[in-house]
Amino acid sequence: MAGITTHILDSNRGRPVAGVRIDLSIKQGEGWTLVKSAATNQDGRTDAPLVRPEDAKLGEYELVFHVDEYLRSQAGAGDPAPFIDRPAVRFSVFDVKQHYHVPLLCTPGSCSTYRGS
Repeated sequence: MAGITTHILDSNRGRPVAGVRIDLSIKQGEGWTLVKSAATNQDGRTDAPLVRPEDAKLGEYELVFHVDEYLRSQAGAGDPAPFIDRPAVRFSVFDVKQHYHVPLLCTPGSCSTYRGS
């Protein structure tokens, strides 16, 4: 399967993150153009690929994960405000026949990503 997919995991609690908006943009010239916004489901994934295989294009992409409200809602009494708010991950699609899965692992103090399968 080609295209672009993602998911979000709360690595502090070891569970998927539901109800978070994700914005996908593509670089055009010096700026970014929004391609699609989607929200995560109960499994921390979007219900459909952000980019379907037949719609994949070469280029530079950016995913913005709006995890700030989720992280604030998980804070306990006396916890400091989350350090992470809306991490952005930029990556390149260099072969439209390949699948690009870009997950986000987040905690109130950090986030990480990798190219998944």
